[in-house]
Amino acid sequence: MQTAQTLFETGAATHVGKVRERNEDSYLVRPEAGIWAVADGMGGHEAGDLASRTVVDALASIEAPASGSELLSLCKSRIFEANAQLLKISNERGGVTIGTTVAILLTFDRYFACVWSGDSRMYRVRDNRISQISRDHTEAEDLLAEGVITPEEAKSWAGKNVITRAIGVSEFPELEVVTGAIHPDDVFIICTDGLTRHVQDSEILESATAPTPEQACDRLVLLTLERGAGDNVTVVMVRYKREHTPASDPHTAPVSLRGGS
Repeated sequence: MQTAQTLFETGAATHVGKVRERNEDSYLVRPEAGIWAVADGMGGHEAGDLASRTVVDALASIEAPASGSELLSLCKSRIFEANAQLLKISNERGGVTIGTTVAILLTFDRYFACVWSGDSRMYRVRDNRISQISRDHTEAEDLLAEGVITPEEAKSWAGKNVITRAIGVSEFPELEVVTGAIHPDDVFIICTDGLTRHVQDSEILESATAPTPEQACDRLVLLTLERGAGDNVTVVMVRYKREHTPASDPHTAPVSLRGGS
């Protein structure tokens, strides 16, 4: 069993921003179970807040797993349970949209899984380089992946912010999963689009060098506020601390963490 409290150093920060009246973002920090997550709710009349909390509360009920595959399986089952709960609430309220994005970091031993739906993101900083692990589930990114539009066209596409996947909006939620090995000093950043609308990847990379993840998160939220903070903003940063020899294949996690589709 991993002792996650000693392996990871975590920071988190959230803010309502300068435009919205309510913070509809939620986040989760549970290193003892190997779970970190952010969720960005959508829907009026407190529905967005309810949606993100429902998903985060479901994930928070996961206890420390015995294996990576168990952790991934539990994560998926909790998301499906939250999805069903949100659909039930939506029906009770006359069909109002009650949905949320979610981006989740799972870790077990020396491996990670990124699980997400929507446009909340996960980045990894390794060897002073930043890479986006997740792919935005938006109309523009879907068309770009299909080769229908170019990267330049995607930047100004009318539907670039239209989300194509979310939790709580369909009977069977669509999740995407990426797995890999963790290297010493890896830093993972999980954030809502309230951050990435105002802050560039290079600035996230620069902030990741702060003495602690908590300071890094505070810096990123402050930078967002300085630039207008047109949406709620939430960021969670996780730094792997233990020194070890990385797994032989740095790109593919073992079957135990892959677990199911």
